[in-house]
Amino acid sequence: MSGQPVSIEAAPGVRWLLTPEAVRARAEGLLALGLDGALDHFAVHPEKLGACADAVVETIRASYPDLAIPYHARWRHFSVGGFDRWGSLAEAAPWEEAAARARAAFDLVIVSVLLDAGAGPTWRYEEGRTGETYARSEGLAVASFDLFISGLFSEVPEDPFRVDARALASLSVADLARGFQVSPTNPLVGLDGRTALLNRLGQVVAADPDGFGPQARPGGLYDLLAARAVDGALPAPALLAALLTHLGPIWPGRIALDGVDLGDTWRHPKAGGEGETAGLVPFHKLSQWLAYSLLEPLEAAGLSVTGLDALTGLPEYRNGGLFLDSGVLSLKRPDEAARAHPVESELVVEWRALTVALLDRLAPLVRERLGIADPAALPLAKVLEGGTWATGRRLARSLRPDGTPPLTIASDGTVF
Repeated sequence: MSGQPVSIEAAPGVRWLLTPEAVRARAEGLLALGLDGALDHFAVHPEKLGACADAVVETIRASYPDLAIPYHARWRHFSVGGFDRWGSLAEAAPWEEAAARARAAFDLVIVSVLLDAGAGPTWRYEEGRTGETYARSEGLAVASFDLFISGLFSEVPEDPFRVDARALASLSVADLARGFQVSPTNPLVGLDGRTALLNRLGQVVAADPDGFGPQARPGGLYDLLAARAVDGALPAPALLAALLTHLGPIWPGRIALDGVDLGDTWRHPKAGGEGETAGLVPFHKLSQWLAYSLLEPLEAAGLSVTGLDALTGLPEYRNGGLFLDSGVLSLKRPDEAARAHPVESELVVEWRALTVALLDRLAPLVRERLGIADPAALPLAKVLEGGTWATGRRLARSLRPDGTPPLTIASDGTVF
């Protein structure tokens, strides 16, 4: 791990791979091959996109009959069970200015999103304050919120509602296991990987005062973004670029070019391209999920993020499962559904790329069915929430008793 942000001296191709334009370009290229029947693992059935859009619209109308859909963001999970945990904390916390509250919100959501890889089918979290039990993303969110308010991530005893680099760097697997109620009968997928990711986050934050400020907090990114806003507005690609630039070194040893860690970027033999970027397919799923999750704290602090649809859909198992379970995608070899696939496998890279490109085709169909002419009135960030993610979960539950996705991924806890 370099521990340093991406340098402006990095080769243009390397910098391009760290953009949503690159995510879309490589995804579109693989979709074009899929439409021609030239992919090895998946067949694409575009004639079924209409029925898929109908299913998404059904979900949206049931959940948001007034079409007041929020962003697809971690904040939704903090309100699971009808209890606004962050809102209650914000009312009670002693923040004296909007910027201080924004830094705390950044601290919380950055750590929580980085912990939001798949939990596995059996893990559960029992919330002490409500007595409710949650699983998967909701359980991870509530657990990480509880860890945040407990002060585990703080180095300042009189200020528990913060995250400090030193606390992250010294976090142990046992600390996280206790916080997530892990036991032999309640296993959490990728516990070691999650701990290592937070350790690296602490190291990177401490080594990058330009990105995270003199206090060495993830929330210091708020000040960097606020300083880059023009007339109170920040373009969405600039938000993602800041995240990829300053958080890039946290990702475990994957592909690196020119000394730059490319994060959620993988190889596929049919991805195309030239030079050193040939065959590389970027996704930046957790980074884009984090970008979507920072919209609300930025807006609460008086900043607006423009051009949201420059970001892409999220290639994870609920959106990808939506296309498989609705028949838009099918496996050329159905027996491949019977075994787990590593995240770097050609099959998983294909699935994720097709998911990104198909979400771009699905969103206009959803808007059309809802009578929304202006894409800005229902950006992709809200289509995802309304939306594709919830419909993917709904279809999974209707087709499989345990609601698991149609494909199984062998995850290290840092991707899905």
